[in-house]
Amino acid sequence: MSENFNYIAFGAREMVENPDGLIGMTRGRMFEYTPSDIAKRLENLDTSSILFLESIPTFICTEIERTKGSASMLIKYGRIENTKVDQKDVSTSFTTIIDFGNVAFPDIEAARQLFDASGFQLYRTHWAVRAGDANQILARLGQIKPELSEEVRAQLIPDEATKSTEPPPRSKKLIGTADSVEQFLQILYRLEAKEETETFFRGHENSQFELTPSLFRRGADGGWQFLPSEDRLCKELLIAHYDDFQSDQYCFDRLVRMQHYRLPTRLLDISSNPLVALFFACHSDPEPLEIDGEVIIFQIKEESMKYYDSDTVSCISNISNLTYEQKNSLDPNLETEEFNTTESALKLLHHIKSEKGFFEARIAPDDLRSIICVKAKRNNTRIKSQSGAFLLFGHEATLPEYGQDGIAISRVTIRNKRAILDQLNSLNINAMSVYPSIDQTAVHLRARYLASQGR
Repeated sequence: MSENFNYIAFGAREMVENPDGLIGMTRGRMFEYTPSDIAKRLENLDTSSILFLESIPTFICTEIERTKGSASMLIKYGRIENTKVDQKDVSTSFTTIIDFGNVAFPDIEAARQLFDASGFQLYRTHWAVRAGDANQILARLGQIKPELSEEVRAQLIPDEATKSTEPPPRSKKLIGTADSVEQFLQILYRLEAKEETETFFRGHENSQFELTPSLFRRGADGGWQFLPSEDRLCKELLIAHYDDFQSDQYCFDRLVRMQHYRLPTRLLDISSNPLVALFFACHSDPEPLEIDGEVIIFQIKEESMKYYDSDTVSCISNISNLTYEQKNSLDPNLETEEFNTTESALKLLHHIKSEKGFFEARIAPDDLRSIICVKAKRNNTRIKSQSGAFLLFGHEATLPEYGQDGIAISRVTIRNKRAILDQLNSLNINAMSVYPSIDQTAVHLRARYLASQGR
């Protein structure tokens, strides 16, 4: 039996009650509660990823329902096929092999143990790929539903071909490896120019780092670390340092300032200066210098660029003001008129109009799922020194390793970091110029002095 299985959960019972048919999920909820290594190997949802998903067993379930003294969920076991993927959604055909119907548990803990799931996962519409033996889950379900024991036993026959199936390797577009500033620039010079695009860069001190905003990072089990607390994190920082945000006109401005102070946000820093990105790929604290770094190159279509005062930027930024429950109830698949009458959309509109009183009460739901490049006000020294801009991630938005429509991504592996840092320092690109605050300047001067003394 497979060492992995699909766990697909829906809040809407009708998605599970139908015995067979088409089911769908937004890409933003794909691979939640999936071990991070597996998630990164599947996130591109290319042909090899889809073949893997279709080769492993699938459980579809409703979110857990609690009643006095017990809990229950609908559970079906089967296979998926004919999986289709677009930029924002995934659909697949599910064929039922065993319909377990409504499965009752004495408590939430018993349901959690069945799938080795976290408690919160049972209340979340999502698609996970779980590491584990589907045989064991089937056997437990067979004990709960003894009338289905014959059907369960028929599925417990080992399938060595399926067991050997592994997720595909991570897929990146690597265009070269550089161990000096000169070699790095030569690789960039060979990069194919694209009309009506702007080029930006980002440096990772470890090539295994994920290309995702800090807000959307997940723990080892695939669960969110910060996203459920986004609104509280923002409010607590505003409360503690209210005066520092008085000059910020828009919610986006506040997110930029919060990002500056390292609060988890839905922003991803990028730079128009490739040498600044190269510095970040080499500047390792506390990562060892021997680990390969990476410079990510973004070629972004001009039509995907926005400015700080854009209405779309306001709509996406203000999602940060919604509670986790309000975010979860947003349904961008609704038609515009219907979407704008929902409670969560009206709450979002309230926040937008607090900064733009003239904003028409007509949010375009599909815009909320976008990833857009935003040019911010250069109103702090770090943005100026780093030639900074930002990728702003919308509701349940994900950026695949290879990019998406309007954002082409390629990468350069960076080695020999210490020598590159010395070269960059000779060009006045160092911690003092990239982080132009007094504390960082002091740290850089101290390190430079100790180096000159041979210490």
